[in-house]
Amino acid sequence: MRSLGATKTLICAGGNAGGAAATCLITSLETSNFVTFEKSRMPRHGGWDTNRMKQDDFRAFLACNNETGAIAGVINVSQIYRGPFQSAYLGFYAMEGHQGHGLMREALGLALRVAFGQLKLHRLEANVQPANVRSIALVKSLGFRLEGFSPLYLKIAGRWRDHERWAILREQFARTNGG
Repeated sequence: MRSLGATKTLICAGGNAGGAAATCLITSLETSNFVTFEKSRMPRHGGWDTNRMKQDDFRAFLACNNETGAIAGVINVSQIYRGPFQSAYLGFYAMEGHQGHGLMREALGLALRVAFGQLKLHRLEANVQPANVRSIALVKSLGFRLEGFSPLYLKIAGRWRDHERWAILREQFARTNGG
């Protein structure tokens, strides 16, 4: 982990044979930079709640390709519940052209280390549309397990969509990912 100034921290994945990490995760994002990035995506994905980024129950991360510096994806840990629950929701998406290269798997692994380590969470839940086979394979590869099905769970692009509920506990993550 290395600091990129007062507002950013860079965490890099293990790396390849040459020693360079394929993915870096930028944490503690400066709100204005992240909001500018998200606003550029608004026509496709709807509005971005800028107040959300200032809340204690929300963390956002950018997954970056370490070779090119390109943003490979976005990860968020939201609705962080404290007390006896210590749980949150995990959201993520890969940028066009960065799918299928393993960058999001590395970045999500790093984000889970932050969630279970620094944030001291006990459980994370990811809700995935059943037809999204890549995201399902991704959460499975990290040790998430299917907990259930939620019909008409989330409104996306004007339509209510079914989702599968996938979750992982800190202990499961430690066993399957060495975390």
